[in-house]
Amino acid sequence: MFKSRGILIENGETKAFKEARAHSLDILETVVSSVDPYKLVKRYIQKTNFFRDSVENYNNIYLLGFGKASVAMAKAAFDLLKDKIREGIVITNDPTKKYLDSNNVKTYLGTHPLPSEKNIQNTEKALEMLRKCDKNDFLLVLISGGGSSLLCKPRVNLEDLRKTTDLLLKSGADIKEINTVRKHLSFVKGGQLAKQTRATIVSLILSDIVGDPIEFIASGPTAPDSTTYNDAKQVLEKYSIWNKAPESVRNVINRGIKGFIPETPKEDDPVFERVYNVIIGNNELACKKAAERAKELGYEVRILNTRLTGEAGNVGEDLAYYATIIPCEDKRLALISGGETTVKVRGRGRGGRNQELVLAAVRKIERENIVFTSIATDGIDGNSDAAGAIADGNTMIRAREKDMKPEEYLENNDSYNFFKRLNDLLICGPTGTNVMDVQLVLIF
Repeated sequence: MFKSRGILIENGETKAFKEARAHSLDILETVVSSVDPYKLVKRYIQKTNFFRDSVENYNNIYLLGFGKASVAMAKAAFDLLKDKIREGIVITNDPTKKYLDSNNVKTYLGTHPLPSEKNIQNTEKALEMLRKCDKNDFLLVLISGGGSSLLCKPRVNLEDLRKTTDLLLKSGADIKEINTVRKHLSFVKGGQLAKQTRATIVSLILSDIVGDPIEFIASGPTAPDSTTYNDAKQVLEKYSIWNKAPESVRNVINRGIKGFIPETPKEDDPVFERVYNVIIGNNELACKKAAERAKELGYEVRILNTRLTGEAGNVGEDLAYYATIIPCEDKRLALISGGETTVKVRGRGRGGRNQELVLAAVRKIERENIVFTSIATDGIDGNSDAAGAIADGNTMIRAREKDMKPEEYLENNDSYNFFKRLNDLLICGPTGTNVMDVQLVLIF
């Protein structure tokens, strides 16, 4: 899975560090494999009678997939239900994946994290299909991370939406806050997609948000929305974005607050009587599989948290400190955590939350028998081509030999170039899945 795997292992320098680095990579590969979207969708469809009943009780099956994992998810559904699928549309951002294209299912390429005109055009195609669905039809919706950008029909012009999204992404706002704003600048998010069709809807969801809140995953297009236009305004004010946001954005939100634009559908809306939302994969599953593999490799395991949030640098320091004080009693110990941290961008460097998290740990674990890793399960961390980074008790010594100071790279949000100089970037390319991030700390 990882490019330059041999170099990543050899950088451990000592036999013990090399072995722990190899184990770390092995466990991380297990993490990604465990949340393979094809396997998860196939397993769910095969184990439930719902789809067998659907084939019998509905006139037609339609398919709509959007998000980073949408191609693999759609392939699984197509392989099992292809004779029954009348029409399907898949929207992805990954040009490297083999598209699912048949006579009745088409795949379209969009952009992420910022939406483009392609995304809007692709969404219009999807809506055209949804309008064909009758009340006696069945719509299978496949949702994964990245869907907020890829399913896009904005209430403001594209450039204003892009500017607002970019401001939010750089502000340190968490994904729930970002999607609260996105919902209220959209015609399809926050349960509004469900109102575009009369069909019965089943959404299979790969969760990329802490705690698996269905209404926020891909901005909850088929879920009731608990947030309001006033909540959206409060998010923009909280991060000092309100006055920086384009006038059109402020106008839509203010008109929504005054009741001139309908609120997103809430839990009591009758539309949700025919909508079923199911989580089929999440960060907790990935961490459990990591724990199983670590035990197989001879480690005592502790899953610390699968809902990790906060500033990446602070989290990295805290995890590293904990790793240095926890009693091991001459045992090999694996500490596992997962979730999604945030980064407030202050500099102009390159990197992402996982690389920054590991970089913040480098000084804390100096000369300790520790290997510290953090990975974005989608394979892409921040504005880089790396999924994360790996460090150990010798990393700070190697950095000092190159006259590299971690705090200077942290100040410039340039974790990528720190680990690039050390050949310690975890690079694997897009994985086709996304259940947030996993941190693995091996102590020996």
